Amino acid sequence: MLTIGPINELPGVRHAFFSREGGVSQGLYASLNCGPGSDDDPAAVRENRRRALAHLDLPGDALATLHQVHSAEVVEVTESWEIGQGPRADGMVTKRPGVALGVLAADCAPVLLADAEAGVVGACHAGWKGAVGGVLEATVAAMLRLGAEAGRIVAGIGPCIAQRSYEVGESFPKPFLDQDADNAKFFSPSARASDKLHFDLRGYVARRLKLAEVGNVQVLPCDTCGEPERFFSYRRATKAGEPDYGRLLSVIYLGD
Repeated sequence: MLTIGPINELPGVRHAFFSREGGVSQGLYASLNCGPGSDDDPAAVRENRRRALAHLDLPGDALATLHQVHSAEVVEVTESWEIGQGPRADGMVTKRPGVALGVLAADCAPVLLADAEAGVVGACHAGWKGAVGGVLEATVAAMLRLGAEAGRIVAGIGPCIAQRSYEVGESFPKPFLDQDADNAKFFSPSARASDKLHFDLRGYVARRLKLAEVGNVQVLPCDTCGEPERFFSYRRATKAGEPDYGRLLSVIYLGD
């Protein structure tokens, strides 16, 4: 379980970025797979989510996770829902104490946000499509509608794929460069192939949050693809020809 120091210091806010360790799943999903969208045993996924929430002193049914679709859609959450029944969206916000906002990821960037003074928290799933499409700004905007102020928000970018592991093709940068020529700095040449580049997802996500005037942006220096003992990874599983992969859980909530 990983945390961000400045979020830990916020009164009334609890959060965690969970690794793959400490669960009951077997095989490809060993061991803390929290994704109902995987082909894992549903009972194991439910128990893993219960174990994760217990670390945060919450019952498992307090957790709300979405049907993530790499969009810029954001929903306000007033109560949790049954596992697997979340709306199609990639961002959530709430002012309701005890409702745990959960993001599932396996290379994409989980982002947790909080304005403790306003009593507002948010969470979003930022893969490259969602990030370039505006999910980060949309999540911040939804928090502002609930009374948050951008300058007071503390954001934590959790475990995601690192630039060294994120090789992309020559056409991949186009939507980023069309958006802003300065985004070229998030791409570096590949040493392996002249027609490949490496993309800095977490650097790009951090920049988008800063452009949205978020007051404090923190990044965990992890590589989900390059650390198989600690994290699940879609890209690593795909390269290995594996049929599926586990999902990591990140959670934030307001205490009572």
